Amino acid sequence: MLSRSDNFAPTPKTLIGASFFLLLAAAIFGGLNIAKVKTLRSAAAQATTARDAAERSRLQHDKELKARQSAIATEQTKLAEGEAKTGAAEGQLTQILNEKKQLEARLQDKEAEILTLQKQIEEKQPASANPGAPSSVELQAQLDDARQQLEAAEREKSLLSETVQTVRDRSSQLEDEKKRRAMAHGKIGVRGTVLAVNQAYNFVVLNLGGRNGVERHSEMLIVRDGTFIGKIRISSVEPATTIGDIITSTLARGVQVQPGDIVIYAGANP
Repeated sequence: MLSRSDNFAPTPKTLIGASFFLLLAAAIFGGLNIAKVKTLRSAAAQATTARDAAERSRLQHDKELKARQSAIATEQTKLAEGEAKTGAAEGQLTQILNEKKQLEARLQDKEAEILTLQKQIEEKQPASANPGAPSSVELQAQLDDARQQLEAAEREKSLLSETVQTVRDRSSQLEDEKKRRAMAHGKIGVRGTVLAVNQAYNFVVLNLGGRNGVERHSEMLIVRDGTFIGKIRISSVEPATTIGDIITSTLARGVQVQPGDIVIYAGANP
């Protein structure tokens, strides 16, 4: 008679079946693990790619920010230099005007001296014999001396006249320069808007014109959301509109001027 334990003794067939199921389970779990590893590797690769892209974007942004800061600093330096030149020009103008005033006074004195000498020469011309009057030799000597003084005075007057004219021309130039700088300084900061952009030919149309004091060859800063993005140089001015060429070298890489961008007057080029 068989014992109870003999009924539950594993048979070869049972062992083979159990081994098969164990191998199948191991294969399933192995496949799941491989898929999970691939997913993790793909996620890690994507994270690395995203991190590298973010780092490149950060470096590019830092580069653009430094370029913008440098451009703003350059404009501030130009403005300070312009103000310093204006102060120096005003000081030079004051000096020139004082010199002009002194030279004109000397010229007037010299003209009065010439009139006096001419009068003396006329008085010393030989006249009819008069008892007690200087001899003709003495009169001739006095006349020659007066004529020499007159010639010297005439030469000095001529030199003074040339000097005065030079000073007048210089003072006129300085006055014009002072007015030009005053007008330019008054327009610094004038703002407008880009109405249209022609990307093919790199020019823009602005809502500013001659009525706003805009001049040809002047430069304007382009600002978007409070950030400097580039410059334009004015090429054509109408009463109410202006055309400006985009200075492509001032644009950050990948940045394009768009309608609605703000422009700020930066000053005229000499």
